[in-house]
Amino acid sequence: MKNNILIVDDLHPSYIEIATAKGYTCDYHPDFKLADALAVIADYEGLAIRSKFEVDKAFMDAAPNLRFITRAGAGIDNINGDYAAQKGIEIYNAPEGNSDAVGEHAVGMLLALMNKFNIGNLEVRDGKWLREENRGYELKGRTVGIIGYGHMGQSFARKLSGFEVDVIAYDKYKTGFSDQYAREVSMEEIVKHSDILSLHVPLTAETQYLANDEYFFHFKKPIFFINTSRGKTAKVRSVLNAIEQGKIIGAALDVLEVEKFPALGEQEWYADLCKTNKVILTPHVAGWTFESYRKISEVLAGKLPRVVDGQ
Repeated sequence: MKNNILIVDDLHPSYIEIATAKGYTCDYHPDFKLADALAVIADYEGLAIRSKFEVDKAFMDAAPNLRFITRAGAGIDNINGDYAAQKGIEIYNAPEGNSDAVGEHAVGMLLALMNKFNIGNLEVRDGKWLREENRGYELKGRTVGIIGYGHMGQSFARKLSGFEVDVIAYDKYKTGFSDQYAREVSMEEIVKHSDILSLHVPLTAETQYLANDEYFFHFKKPIFFINTSRGKTAKVRSVLNAIEQGKIIGAALDVLEVEKFPALGEQEWYADLCKTNKVILTPHVAGWTFESYRKISEVLAGKLPRVVDGQ
């Protein structure tokens, strides 16, 4: 067996160091595009990728020797997991590597949103000193609802532990997960009690556009909304509608249902998104810190099985 890995994205050198120590040969080509990878993937047993392109049925059919795919990050929605399972291809990801980054980013966005940092910063630079207009809200005593209590949701809850808030969490696929940081509740309780709602779910057929017009309509109190998961878990137009209707006080979005330009600028909701000062935007960087760059690669390579002599 070759035990070789094609790396098509920018990974920290620690990935190669650990994989090599485990008996693998790594070919590092972060400049590869889909066509480049397709041309050579038949010769490899492993693929390391972030989010450069879709690893779909056609790609896997072109890779008869592929035994595993390592995804540097948490989400694996750019990999056809069902087809990989059919072909016996293992998928490894590394949500442990950037969970701290996501948790901290979500807290930072929430504090900025509740205290109007984005508005006050621009106004002072524009010669305006408006104290009353920029009065903020305190976190203490509020109820934070978390959807999805995996690595990211748990990290956000831990980071909130010093703010004296009541953290409640819903996860369709887990039960009995209450801990010192969050209390397991039903979706009905999330909708009824939340002052803040934060999404921490993977993108699946069930979570796609989970946060839509109907969903926001059912919330009993105006909320602050945060999304650091995947863009297509929330409809941007629905977020804007809920802001206009007073259902959302403000939103912090690290992810959008369409990302990168020029496609982003062509969306019908983009102009309205840019006009409102009730939304804080970041370019899908919640999990992408200098520290997580290293930790993701270390976690990912650490999950590779050690090569056994003769295999």
